[in-house]
Amino acid sequence: MLYKLKFVFTAVLFGSLLFSCNKILDKKSSRIADEEGSWQSFENARSGLIGIYGLFRAALADNNAHWMWGELRAGDFRSVSRQDLKAVVDGELTAAYPLLEKVANWRRFYAVINAANVFIERVEGCMADKRYTEAYYKLDIAQARALRAFAYFYMVRIWGDVPFTTSSGDGGNFEALPRTDKNKILSFAEQELIAAADNLPYLYSGSDPEQKFPPNYYGYGQGTWLNAPVTRLAAYALLAHIAAWKGQYTEVVIYTDFIENNFSKSNVSASSVAFITSPSGLFSGDATDNYRQLLGFRFPKNQKETTITGHIEQLALANTVNFAMSKQLPDIYVPKDVIAELFPSAAGNDDRFGYDNRYTPPLLYTTYFENYNAEIPVFKKIRVLDGGTGTGSYAVFNSSIIFTRLEELRLLRAEAYAAIGDDGKALTILNSLRSNRNLKAVSLSENGDVLKDIFDERRRELMGEGWRWYDIVRYNRIRRNDPEFNKLLDNDGIYWPVAQDVLTRNPELKQNTYWK
Repeated sequence: MLYKLKFVFTAVLFGSLLFSCNKILDKKSSRIADEEGSWQSFENARSGLIGIYGLFRAALADNNAHWMWGELRAGDFRSVSRQDLKAVVDGELTAAYPLLEKVANWRRFYAVINAANVFIERVEGCMADKRYTEAYYKLDIAQARALRAFAYFYMVRIWGDVPFTTSSGDGGNFEALPRTDKNKILSFAEQELIAAADNLPYLYSGSDPEQKFPPNYYGYGQGTWLNAPVTRLAAYALLAHIAAWKGQYTEVVIYTDFIENNFSKSNVSASSVAFITSPSGLFSGDATDNYRQLLGFRFPKNQKETTITGHIEQLALANTVNFAMSKQLPDIYVPKDVIAELFPSAAGNDDRFGYDNRYTPPLLYTTYFENYNAEIPVFKKIRVLDGGTGTGSYAVFNSSIIFTRLEELRLLRAEAYAAIGDDGKALTILNSLRSNRNLKAVSLSENGDVLKDIFDERRRELMGEGWRWYDIVRYNRIRRNDPEFNKLLDNDGIYWPVAQDVLTRNPELKQNTYWK
């Protein structure tokens, strides 16, 4: 289906795959590259690669799954009235709601993996077209390998052991495959990313003294290639997170060292609170100079990618005094007592939320939240409506799904130093970020728990970006001081159950032990 579309990169990459993904998955996933003559030209290679990115975006956006998996479970958000969302928050993941069954289904990730497998196996045929040079071939193969590794890492965080294949022959019928041990899959993903990294550029369509990469990649300039194409820096960011998930924090330091020493080569920089919360800032998909989404998936309005689903705004925004919107109450919100706990006024005049005591009466900063004096505050940190120009009366969204950015990686680096016992370096990194948020520095003499301070800062800084559940897991793996959570860790309760549809189709599978 994809190969009959007009091969325009941005339209396909961030396009209608979100809506066509269900139709694709009703067939064998190998259908995406099964047509005769699909691997003979420059355009065939481009569309095959773009298809992988599009399917990945759809896997994260469909049913707002990115936030179901990473933000809601045991997190800071509560459901206003929806019982299916409350079940996710409470960890009742086998409750009989259609949403939970859909989110527990991993089929969309296997569409990504099979598309990558097919591409890796067949794209060499496109070199029959002289425009598809060896430089293109090596770069595109590296991207496909990195995306496949990313998909496996993402699934392991959600389900633990999952079926594993690197063959399109198997991948087209993944429903017959048994599970593979999660640690073997993570090791595979790590090795793939290491192998791919040197063949990935810091910037696409950038200057390359060695002429290793195509100078004007597929005929488009740098502005087209922001964020979603996997760069060398993004590969190292993924390596850092795989190492952290495995508890190998010395390796996290090594990988984040590389990022700290090279982030300027990708034009990456830190983001102010004003830039993070601006409709045309960090989460915007339309800016052609926003390099700060180190790895993400855009929904640009200028490519007609405005959608009503796949964005946290769909769940979190509502009508307020300062923002007119037809939806009177949000689906999810952060309770006022949680906000007060997270942003204590004694910590300083936090730019994200808090009272500035330099004024009488104290001035309330509402950068992250609105309607704070009402019963249900509204989370407004991410608010990109109609390309950033919308008022809310017509609720269509363009915010990007961002996997990581520089602040997130620096906090991960601080976490790594604290985990290996170097509290001094951990505090230096932490206090640098706190200073940028107008907060006082913390010291060992205050409470002696640097690791908790770091995770508390992640909780504030990354709210709404899909990290909370994974952070809770990593923190408790290090600490092991919560008996109830230890039961989840020891019995694979940290993972989602497998959808009944998947179990029915694959006799090789059994439900996760914790959820039987």
